[in-house]
Amino acid sequence: MTGFLRRGLRLQLVAALSIALAVPALALAAENAPRLPTQTALAVHSFNQNGHTRATLNVTVTGEDGRPATGVVVISDSGTQAAGAALDTTGKATLVVSLPEGDHSLTAAYTGDATHLESTSDAAGTQATGGTTPNFGITVSPVSLSLTPGQTGTVTASVTPENSAALTSPMFVTLSCSGLPDQASCTFTPENIEILPGATAAIPIPMVVVTQAAGGTAASLRRSNPVAWAFLLPGALALGGLAWSARRRPWLNRLALLALVAFVTLLGTTACAPRYDYYNHGPPIPPATPAGNYNVIVTAQSSNGVTAITNNANLALTVQ
Repeated sequence: MTGFLRRGLRLQLVAALSIALAVPALALAAENAPRLPTQTALAVHSFNQNGHTRATLNVTVTGEDGRPATGVVVISDSGTQAAGAALDTTGKATLVVSLPEGDHSLTAAYTGDATHLESTSDAAGTQATGGTTPNFGITVSPVSLSLTPGQTGTVTASVTPENSAALTSPMFVTLSCSGLPDQASCTFTPENIEILPGATAAIPIPMVVVTQAAGGTAASLRRSNPVAWAFLLPGALALGGLAWSARRRPWLNRLALLALVAFVTLLGTTACAPRYDYYNHGPPIPPATPAGNYNVIVTAQSSNGVTAITNNANLALTVQ
């Protein structure tokens, strides 16, 4: 019997040692595994909107194994970065860009991830026509931004006047953003800009993206109040004593009921009150900005009181 137990212990030790040696080896192999080649495809559909040309861009990135890739793609126009987009779970991204008048050569460049290599699509040519009404274009630089929770990043949003000679009064443009993850925000300085008649130069506006790190611990924020316990604990014991004594003395029923009402009122004005909870337990622990890839839409909008002009720029945000 003893020999059987010893053999069993040896087998268990050998198995545990094998697992301990195999786990680091597997992790190292996964880390050093070669990344798969990818293929990026770009489809461009241009259309006219209020006398100005816009284009819908459909990007698809697949790995050599046929599976969709993850990460970010960068759209370039004749070699200049114009927009960024995050791929969805199917390895696709769809975005709409405004195109100034002239010929355009658009490409989509996939930036790669932990298991996929970079790749660039074939160039897709399109032509944009210009309008005669006042307008403006908006771009961001850089078109992609990578942050860790708690970090702050700065992007430059540039508003370029178009046909501003047709303006009879200044045009005011308001900037905003959407598509940010929870616990993240953006600010523009300034948030409103003015385009004067005849202006042609691009107007740069700093855009600050703020993420949030997880703050504090439960132990540091949750603290007890000895004064509250000094009232609540004796009160609870006294209430229990009244309830037990009420069985023998009927006149105590009414007193027990009054004590119960007073005890509940005390709870409602102390431990159960939001103000009490805030001052004695502290604010809730703020969560961190969740990791992931996000499509942030930077919007520039102007209105003359009758019609509104809205143009967008696309920013790919990665929270690690």
